[in-house]
Amino acid sequence: MAFRLAPTAASEGFRLEAHDTVASTNALALDHARAGDPGKLWVVSKKQESGRGRRGRVWATPEGNLAATLLVVTNAELRLAATLGFVAGLALADALDAVVPKGRIAIGLDGGSDGRSRFELKWPNDVLASGAKLAGILLESAILEGDRFAVAVGIGVNVVAYPKDLPYPATSLRALGAACDAETLFLALSDAWSENARLWNDGRGLSAVRRRWLARAAGLGGQVAVRIDGNVVRGTFETIDEDCRFVIRDDEGSVLTIAAGDVHFGAVASAQF
Repeated sequence: MAFRLAPTAASEGFRLEAHDTVASTNALALDHARAGDPGKLWVVSKKQESGRGRRGRVWATPEGNLAATLLVVTNAELRLAATLGFVAGLALADALDAVVPKGRIAIGLDGGSDGRSRFELKWPNDVLASGAKLAGILLESAILEGDRFAVAVGIGVNVVAYPKDLPYPATSLRALGAACDAETLFLALSDAWSENARLWNDGRGLSAVRRRWLARAAGLGGQVAVRIDGNVVRGTFETIDEDCRFVIRDDEGSVLTIAAGDVHFGAVASAQF
């Protein structure tokens, strides 16, 4: 099946550029923005050769996985545009719920049956299944003329394969027993994005996005370790604040608000730090 947009996305003016392989969907989207593209453009591929993760890390996208980037051109403050990563997490989780049959994937951070979502959101940019990383989200931006920003909302999903040499658990839809291909997942993602972007409403609906995100948050209320510029802070994950920053209560009882850092839960946190 070829990549295609959901009818809702097409009716709202979204466009699609599909490739068999690319160097980086984010880089290609930003190139289009600099050349004058107005945004609402999805750039997708089943293989990506030079993908990036946060902090310059490599994000591998072998044949059959999904690399998708939405180009957003906006006049919103960059602070608000940065919260599009939370919109992307919600959209992807909704899409996964739509295409993966119930009963195929264990529930909860540790694979238990605690009534939580099958797919959880890990601050700031991961989607987990049974506590293992299934997908990553990376936002990159460029300044355009007229006080506008181009934001490349990059979404990479382990559909058929996942890296095995990581310091944390990872998985793929195939490994979890879900017979879903990249094209089917993208179709659902383009639909779910439209719904969640309407909720976000250029940042005016951020409080509603925050509430939805917290309902899917991995590790909420549990012990966490956060690496910040080489230092490690330990405590309890309490919430995310109104700007979607990570809020923990450290082991001495102080409340800390974190704008950027690497978050680890449970046994992974103990092993890493």
